[in-house]
This record gives sequence, structure tokens and C-alpha cells, in this order.
Amino acid sequence: MGYIEWYNKHANKHKLIVDKLISKQLTKQQIIDYFEYDNMVKYEIDFCPLYIKNKKCHDIEILNCYLCACPNFRFNDNGIGQYNGVKILSRCNINNGETIASKSGIHQNCSNCSVPHHKNYVEKNFSYNWKEIMHKSII
Repeated sequence: MGYIEWYNKHANKHKLIVDKLISKQLTKQQIIDYFEYDNMVKYEIDFCPLYIKNKKCHDIEILNCYLCACPNFRFNDNGIGQYNGVKILSRCNINNGETIASKSGIHQNCSNCSVPHHKNYVEKNFSYNWKEIMHKSII
């Protein structure tokens, strides 16, 4: 699955959960709290493939999953540049960090960055519409 297909599928899953929580009249803060890993792994098992393994994507005590994908992540399935003749498919907008090479090209490795998974970051960047937060990601 390419980045754009994942992005659209994830946006739909995110919207369904947010719409459900809004229909229950949860506040913005309650919605953010609902997206904490310990809650999501119990009630939204299909939201993330790691949930079925009871595994976190980042080793932090209180992981918030509202921004599963980072607003600083940039991608394009057709490439956003080249490095030594290899297509670059994704990068970080705030930190070059590490990359991973695959058959399809070079990808940003976000495993050592937990920026979007902290509650205060989610609060600062919050929108009920995940795509609105992520709108700069597709380049």
C-alpha cells in the first residue's frame, strides 16, 4: 500500500471514531484523552495494526494516537526527489533524522521521534478533521 492510499484509509478510520465521540457529546479534551494508547488498544483495535500485538509504535509511557502520522511528515508516492539515483518517497519537515531504503525508494524513519504522540502536541495542533491537520503532508 502506498502512502496516499494509507493516508485516505486512515483518515476515514479516524473520522469514524471522532464522529462517534462527537455524537456522544464528548468535549475536545475528552476526545484527545480517548485517543490514548491504553484506551485505543481496548476499544479501537482496528485503528492500528500494532494494537493486535499490544505493541506501541514509540516507547513512551503515555502515547496519544490522535496524530497517528505526523503533520511534519512529507510524502509523495511518485517521489519528492532523488538521492544517488534512488527515489525519495518521504521526509521529515523538522528534522532530517534517519532514513530507510527499500525496493520502492528511500523512506523517512520516524521510529526515534515521538513528537506527534504527546498530548500537548495534539492539543496545540488539534482539529476534529485529521486531514486538516495533515494537509501539508502530501507534496
